Amino acid sequence: MKLSDHVKRVFILGMDGAGNFVQQADTPYLDAWLKRGAYTYNAQAEMPTISAECWGSVLHGVTPDKHGLDNDKAASEAYSIQSPYPSLFRLAREQLPDAKLAAFSAWAPINSGIIEDNIGVHKFSLSDERLTEELLAYIGVNPDVRLLFLQLDEPDGAGHCYGYGPDSPDYLAAIKGSDERIGRVLERLEALDLVADSLIVLLTDHGGGGENKHGHGSPHPMDRNVFWGCIGPGIRQGVLPGRVSITDTAAIAALALGLETPGWDARLPEGLLDEDAEADGGKAETDNG
Repeated sequence: MKLSDHVKRVFILGMDGAGNFVQQADTPYLDAWLKRGAYTYNAQAEMPTISAECWGSVLHGVTPDKHGLDNDKAASEAYSIQSPYPSLFRLAREQLPDAKLAAFSAWAPINSGIIEDNIGVHKFSLSDERLTEELLAYIGVNPDVRLLFLQLDEPDGAGHCYGYGPDSPDYLAAIKGSDERIGRVLERLEALDLVADSLIVLLTDHGGGGENKHGHGSPHPMDRNVFWGCIGPGIRQGVLPGRVSITDTAAIAALALGLETPGWDARLPEGLLDEDAEADGGKAETDNG
């Protein structure tokens, strides 16, 4: 099967700063939904393990040294990214000119500095709960959206305030809250009968608490090891056997949307596609080289 023939829309649903501590938090929705597709708790965040660098890689398909984003640049109104590596949203707009595209980000610099301006992306930047409500309302009247991104911010905020890791109850509670909000989105997608022909990626950008209990940015496994999962037509169920980078999100999303891609670092993780699905047309590589 050609994946893009069976996928009508892509949802990238993420929470910031959760690492792989979802394993210790109370996350019934993630626990159930990850098992419906291919997943790992040992995907790798990019270096440095900081939000702009990592979300920039998720959305631009290349490592931070190539996309050039950092927190200051992403947050600066004067900074307009002129990268030779377009974001997934820009590729979608160029190749699917009539497509509905939407980005819901609690951390506003994603919408103002990481996703390009003036390309017709419906953007919201609000607190996590209000953002979730806006997304649910949007989906109700726009089930034909082709690409939708969500970033919830409270786990990272709790980590900075209370400390990251399995011994931080307030941090784990924030992850639980994000799981509940993402769960409401997933339940709405099922209620609207959108799951069977959608590709859904569930992820976080980085962890924390490795070299600094209240921070992140280092190569320590607590900072760099993260959960990542993908559900949809043509996706194999089970634990992914090889290396996965958060950057690889762009490759599977582009493949599902039928987009031609530039020279991205993003690759399709080993074991992601079932035997009947093909990375047709050279749109994405299937190795992790």
